[in-house]
Amino acid sequence: MQEDFFEKPRSETFSVGDFCPQDAEGIADLFRAVYGESYPIRLFYHPKEIIAANQDGRYTSFVVRTPENRVIGATHLFPSAPYHGLYEHGVSLVHPDHRKSNAFRELCAYAVDNYIPRHSVVEVLWGESVCNHLISQKMAHVFKTIETALEIALMPAESYKHEKSSAGRVAALNSFRSYVSRPHQIFIPEVYENILKRIYDRLDDRREFAVAGEGLPTDLQTQIQMSVFESAGVARMTIPQSGADLDFIVAEQEQQARKQNAVVFQIRLNLSQPSVGQTVDILRHHGYFFGGVLPRWFDSDGLLLQKLECPPDFDGILLWSDFAKELLEFIRKDREDCGILSGSLKQN
Repeated sequence: MQEDFFEKPRSETFSVGDFCPQDAEGIADLFRAVYGESYPIRLFYHPKEIIAANQDGRYTSFVVRTPENRVIGATHLFPSAPYHGLYEHGVSLVHPDHRKSNAFRELCAYAVDNYIPRHSVVEVLWGESVCNHLISQKMAHVFKTIETALEIALMPAESYKHEKSSAGRVAALNSFRSYVSRPHQIFIPEVYENILKRIYDRLDDRREFAVAGEGLPTDLQTQIQMSVFESAGVARMTIPQSGADLDFIVAEQEQQARKQNAVVFQIRLNLSQPSVGQTVDILRHHGYFFGGVLPRWFDSDGLLLQKLECPPDFDGILLWSDFAKELLEFIRKDREDCGILSGSLKQN
């Protein structure tokens, strides 16, 4: 599987395969070689925790080994959304000494083209390609994933301090690939109608559109779950159902997240809700701006909104595809508009 936008790989001998418990120490060593002690998911520094995570299904690891059985690369599949038929492909890394080889491409091919077809539990695959380099974005294109969302300032600069590959927080481009089709109806917030239809025109599954014109249900409370990644400064909220108390609940959750050092706030909404349009309008007045579409996030599709209380480095975001660049420009403008609505930015 060769694309002309990759450099010709250096010839090396290695093998790619499923994780074995004896690989755990090599994976921990690999994370230290790439990230020092700064990777925010701490379990990858502890061999016993890596083994336990593979045993209980939190992660499915794949590795690249030298003929001497030294681990020089790893990638992972794991459920990371409310719907467990959606799996994330990520936490991928290759030792700096072997990045000019074919190791990363063969590792991804093994997970995507070998493992997934043998395991029907994976209905949709998604991944986050960091935007301080282009390699993972190009690899996502090779494996037929489609860009649908862009997370601004997701990863802290400290994660890349060891390799000096970023001076500021790093964005991540989300891309998805459907293995099992599930056509369904979604409700489109009017303010985002054009950009959403641009995204859905590219998607590898069918949707029926309806106008999200209903008000928030007065007899229901907002359902919300929040996870705060304190070392990364990120708060992620999931709202499968909005109620009349949305305004208060979101403000309350933000306050809790700030106490845990959150500076990046993300909200995932359910596009199967006819009131999602009013939900978006309320959140825009809180300073939340567009992020993109998350296919099958709830089994139905999700909508990503985001808010920053740290300076974004828009000019430092590296993007490969024309559509990703178009998406960034829309997000940049929408952040300005939402900042004016919320009073957090002054109109020029």
